[in-house]
Amino acid sequence: MQIKEKLKDQKPLISFEVFPPKKEGDLEKIFNNIKALEEESPDFFSVTYGAGGSSKDTTLKVAEFISKRGYNGLTHLTGITSSKEEIDEIIEECKVKGIENILALRGDYPQDESQLKNDFKYASDLIKYISSKGDFSIGAAFYPETHLESKNFEKDLKNLKMKVDSGADFLISQLFFDNNLFYKYLAKFNTYKINVPVIAGVFPVTNARQAKRVVELTDCSFPEKFKRILYKYQDNDEALKEAGIAYATNQIIDLLSWGIDGVHIYTMNRPDVTKEIMNNIKHIRKALVNDNKNR
Repeated sequence: MQIKEKLKDQKPLISFEVFPPKKEGDLEKIFNNIKALEEESPDFFSVTYGAGGSSKDTTLKVAEFISKRGYNGLTHLTGITSSKEEIDEIIEECKVKGIENILALRGDYPQDESQLKNDFKYASDLIKYISSKGDFSIGAAFYPETHLESKNFEKDLKNLKMKVDSGADFLISQLFFDNNLFYKYLAKFNTYKINVPVIAGVFPVTNARQAKRVVELTDCSFPEKFKRILYKYQDNDEALKEAGIAYATNQIIDLLSWGIDGVHIYTMNRPDVTKEIMNNIKHIRKALVNDNKNR
């Protein structure tokens, strides 16, 4: 089932992001992680795509595995290092493998500039191209604190509007730790006539090194409450893991009470962490499902 159709029939969605191994020989481990996460009945799985398309083959194999097991798979696809011919090949492969959902991204600039291609300079270019090539449900990313390269909120929102106008059916956010910043960003959507479903990305931080890496890659801000947690428990892995799970759980509870269309958990291929979070919200999720049935 396409995600855009699922969003019409059932909200809020709960989904998980996994990333493929760098080597095909390690696929069995990610397959086992997915099997473990299936116990939580996610509405879909997304599969990331390595920088420069480095994991293209394994990404599609993981997405195909998900599809064959009866779940909706959302494969990431980046354009900045891809030619039209390469994208055509991937699109045809998606059709053959039964993959109906694509998260279309510009992608990060590669260290080796020779990998850059000129066909898809922006994510909106890639979205428009995929839309012309078949009946896919296309997702796009957005950044509650604006993209690193955006000069201001206005420019960022105009770029996001271009993605929607190019054919994006739904939006998934980059990770964030302050729900108020997320709500503030969404409050501007009406002004720019951005009216597709929105899914919030939540990242459970379970160790201090991971937190530092998150800031380096995304430049997202940590609210004071989160900083205190990191400072207090940074030298105790088990305590920080417990605190990180609790923080992510509270974020999700608040997002669901606000009425978000979906929550996307960045699992970091840690089924144990995701399963604890899902256990923490099991009655909330059940209540929301029953609310939907009674409408």
